[in-house]
Amino acid sequence: MPGPAVAMEPVEPQSLKKLSFKSLKRALDLFAPLHGQFPPPDPESKKIRLSHKVNVEYGGIKHASTQPQPAKQDQGHPSSGSSNALALPAPGDAQKGGAQNALVVGPAAQPRTNDIGPGKSSAIISTSGPSDRFSTSALMERIPSRWPRPVWHPPWKNYRVISGHLGWVRSIAFDPSNNWFCTGSADRTIKIWDVASGRLKLTLTGHIEQIRGLAVSNRHTYMFSAGDDKMVKCWDLEQNKVIRSYHGHLSGVYCLALHPTLDVLLTGGRDSVCRVWDIRTKTQIFALSGHENTVCSVFTRPTDPQVVTGSHDTTIKFWDLRHGGKTMLTLTHHKKSVRAMALHPKENLFASASADNIKKFTLPKGEFMHNMLSQQKTIINSMAVNEDGVLATAGDNGSLWFWDWKSGHNFQQAQTVVQPGSLDSEAGIYALSYDVTGTRLVTCEADKTIKMWKEDETATPETHPLNFKPPKEIRRF
Repeated sequence: MPGPAVAMEPVEPQSLKKLSFKSLKRALDLFAPLHGQFPPPDPESKKIRLSHKVNVEYGGIKHASTQPQPAKQDQGHPSSGSSNALALPAPGDAQKGGAQNALVVGPAAQPRTNDIGPGKSSAIISTSGPSDRFSTSALMERIPSRWPRPVWHPPWKNYRVISGHLGWVRSIAFDPSNNWFCTGSADRTIKIWDVASGRLKLTLTGHIEQIRGLAVSNRHTYMFSAGDDKMVKCWDLEQNKVIRSYHGHLSGVYCLALHPTLDVLLTGGRDSVCRVWDIRTKTQIFALSGHENTVCSVFTRPTDPQVVTGSHDTTIKFWDLRHGGKTMLTLTHHKKSVRAMALHPKENLFASASADNIKKFTLPKGEFMHNMLSQQKTIINSMAVNEDGVLATAGDNGSLWFWDWKSGHNFQQAQTVVQPGSLDSEAGIYALSYDVTGTRLVTCEADKTIKMWKEDETATPETHPLNFKPPKEIRRF
């Protein structure tokens, strides 16, 4: 073994440091990526890839076809079922069969061999063996997913912070004219704010506990509020005073909704009952009982199911108002409390959120469609969707996530910033709502502020590209 010893002699005087630097340089030359630059396109590899894809896609049709070859044929070329139109050969090619002819690229390819001619490289891929080896991402593009591709939405940014409440801001409702919105707080007041300027217009007092639910009627000059003091109040906005109170809840009232076509008010609370009230007579029409824990979210719609409730018992119930307020359907897909639900303004769909997942369901049948493609991993207190298909979900940890409604893709993960003087643990969002146009979003937070958000006008698909990967398998529960 004298040969290797002689070859190693020049290496011996070099130091270990020098050798390691040499090795590092060689590794960098081999593997260092050019950051931010795409490699130059290689026409040869593109031809090989295209011809392989053509062969994979149309191989069966080529062998089955019995049409004669074009008039121009090389001598000694046996007639085969394939057409030269599918190959990318140079002049003078002579190949064994049509299946191989589709995979030949480059000049001077010898028959029945895999030799590489001088000068230019010509690659021949034989298809006689198993073709699984060549079905790689380098040669073949992945089959497109059936999952809908998300629509590009610009990211949202915070453009205004309003302070004025002296406690957690727990609820919000917009005026149908879109001129003002009202917020209810743990300081036991309801404040009315101007949408355009963010200035305070009015403060209403009357509750003796925090206000958990608000709604403004689009049929009357009424505003409704509900709170932990078991009270549900009707405010006349022409006199700015309480004109009716609805008594019946045995504990705190956590959610409130107005029926879009009937003079009916719905409230849900800690007594596990959703109560249906006649607005004018103050009488309780139905007590929708069936939940085993707090009813914390409710929405209504003009057609059956007219009432949908979500509860801490992890279920969602559809209610039949026409036949005595009976349960039509119970959805048991969630594993944690359903604290928030959002009805799509145009489509017959709604989304529900709990700490495990955000799920989409159809209406009126309540069929499960799919989960949103990410997990916020926090308690979701509130959610809203606008007509453009942007779903916003607000978390207990101050996270504000924006989703594409159609595909369930999470395109932005914003984090609210607490106002100076607040603890970091007060970065929690309790309620949020879009305005009537859906172009502004208002969040109510634990640092006693109200924040307003809008789309970033300067963003483009180039500055904020869509980073979407369709899911590999769809979980059906």
